[in-house]
Amino acid sequence: MSWDQLWPLVLDGLWDTLYMTIPSTILSYLIGMPLGLLLVVTAKSGIRPLPKLNAVLGVIINFLRSIPFIILLAMLFPVTRAVMGRAIGTQAVIFPLVISAFPYVARMVEGSILEVDRGVIEAAQSLGSTDLQLILKVLIPEALPSLLNGAAIVTVTILGYTAMASAAGGGGLGAIAITKGLNLRKLDVMYVAAIALVILVQIITISGNHITKKMDHRKR
Repeated sequence: MSWDQLWPLVLDGLWDTLYMTIPSTILSYLIGMPLGLLLVVTAKSGIRPLPKLNAVLGVIINFLRSIPFIILLAMLFPVTRAVMGRAIGTQAVIFPLVISAFPYVARMVEGSILEVDRGVIEAAQSLGSTDLQLILKVLIPEALPSLLNGAAIVTVTILGYTAMASAAGGGGLGAIAITKGLNLRKLDVMYVAAIALVILVQIITISGNHITKKMDHRKR
């Protein structure tokens, strides 16, 4: 395939990849962030211990995390069709991407919040901070560098899932590499799409690391 034909194909794939990745990441955090905070707050050592609720949430999140994305994608076909209006296609794939990613986000957020120095939390409590103030003004700001680093990891993970989404008719660079490259024995298409994916991953990773270092007041 000539470069004049390959270049528009790669650009279309890049757009589809970003179209699936960015909304999926945002929606995953809108669901996963509160769940992660809830896991921390309701833990036995949390500011509002609710062991039964914490256990139920933990089981649900762990169950969803344990299902490989490609299997979850197939399992969710009826639900995806009901929610998105169709079960296959680039837009439809966003729904299973979110369902697969938000439990991962919840655990990432939980881990980040648990890294906050207990002394800082106790100091805020001694000053009379309410639970909401403790979450918004202490836990999240103190965990922000770790949360940002986790967001970069989640974005890259979802980006990887988009390659498997070609099984449900999803587009993107992964689909181009597999369906229009590997399956048709057009190795130049496969390699160019794969390289574009690698470059995109590196941009996200490097940007995430840079922002994390900028926001990490502990290393100043």
